[in-house]
Amino acid sequence: MLKLAPGGPFDAERSLPAETQRNLERRYNLNLPVAQQYLLYMGALVRGDLGHSMKRNQSVKEIIDESFGVSVRVGLLALVFATAFGIALGVFAASRQNTWWDHGAMAFALFGISVPSFVLGPLLIMVFSLQLGWLPPARIDGLETYLLPAATLGLIFMGVIARLARSGLLETLRQDYIRTARAKGLSERQVVWKHAVRLGLMPVVTYLGPATAALITGSFVVEKIFQIPGLGFYFVASITDRDDPVLTGVLVFYAVFLVALNLIVDIAYGILDPRIRDKR
Repeated sequence: MLKLAPGGPFDAERSLPAETQRNLERRYNLNLPVAQQYLLYMGALVRGDLGHSMKRNQSVKEIIDESFGVSVRVGLLALVFATAFGIALGVFAASRQNTWWDHGAMAFALFGISVPSFVLGPLLIMVFSLQLGWLPPARIDGLETYLLPAATLGLIFMGVIARLARSGLLETLRQDYIRTARAKGLSERQVVWKHAVRLGLMPVVTYLGPATAALITGSFVVEKIFQIPGLGFYFVASITDRDDPVLTGVLVFYAVFLVALNLIVDIAYGILDPRIRDKR
C-alpha cells in the first residue's frame, strides 16, 4: 500500500544527478517491480533484517533500539499514572454511585478523555514550568523531565480506565455472590475490595493490552511538544520523508508488540476469573 502513494523518497532532492538517483533506486530495490520488492522484504524480514533507512545513515533496527527505550520510559510512567489513578477514581465513583462524588469523579474522567494532548501539553508547561518553575519544559534529561510528558500522555487513558472500572464494578456489585457477601455481614469496604474489584476490573484488563502498546510505542504529538526523540517521532518523520523501510519496520515492530500484549491479556483473564480457566 505504501508503494501506491504518489511520489518517491528522493523526489524532494531535486538537485540529485540522474546517475546518482538510479544508483540509490538500485540500492533500495526501487527499480524492481512492487511484487519483487515485497518478496525481497519478506525474505529479509524472516532473517530478522528490517532494512536500512533511506534518509538516515542507520539501519531500522538501530533507530528502533535508540528510540524505543525513550518511548518505553515515558510510556511506562504514563501507564502507571493512568492505571493507578484511573482504577482509584473508578472504584471511588462506583462505591458512591449517583452522588456528587460520583458525578465529580466522572466529570474529571471525561475532562481527561476530551482534552487533546496538543492542548494539555502546552497547558501543563505553562503552569508547572513557566509559572511555578517546578519542572523543565522540554527535553529528556533526568527523571523529573519525564513527569509532564507522562501526565500528558496518561491523562486520556486514565479517563477511559476510570469509566471502565466504574461500569465494570457496578455490574459486579449486582451479582448474587455480592449479595451473599453482604448478607454475611461484611462491611462495604470488604465487599468492594475483597470480592468485587477483581472481576469488576476485567474491562480494564481488556483495555490495558492495546493501551500499553499505544503508550509504549510512543506518541508523535507528545514527543513533538516535549522534544522527545522517541519511536513515535521517527514514525511520523518517516511518513513525511517517504522513508518506507523505517515506516514498515516500525509498523511490524508495533504489530508484534500488540500481539504479544494481547496474549498476556488472555492469560490474565484466566488468572483473574477462575470460570474462564475452568472452561478451558
